[in-house]
Amino acid sequence: MSSATTAVVAGSDEDDIGTALESEGVAVSRLDGVISRPQLEEAGVVTADLYVLTDVGQATTIPIVCDLNDEVRTVVYANRTVPEFVKGQLDIAIDPQLMDASVVADELVD
Repeated sequence: MSSATTAVVAGSDEDDIGTALESEGVAVSRLDGVISRPQLEEAGVVTADLYVLTDVGQATTIPIVCDLNDEVRTVVYANRTVPEFVKGQLDIAIDPQLMDASVVADELVD
C-alpha cells in the first residue's frame, strides 16, 4: 500500500491499533458507539483501504462496509470471537493478546 493509505477504525480501540496505524503513515478516521451506515459513509469507508473493527459487538458493520466498498480490507482486532455470519466477509481477525498493535499495523501497511 502507498503512503496514502486510509483506514476507518471502529470501536473503542483500547489496544491502540488506530495510533499504531497513524505511526505507519495511515490517515485514520475513528468511530465509536453504535455505528450506522451514514456514520460509516461520513467516516470515509467508501474509499478507505482498511476497515478495522475493535468491537465485535459492532460486527454487523462488516457486511455494510463490504457493500459500500468492494476493495476494502476488513480486519477485526479484538479479544472476542467474530460471529459466524461475518467470517466470510472478513480478511483477517487478530487477537491483541497475541500480536501487538504496532506489529499488526506494520503488516497491514506493507
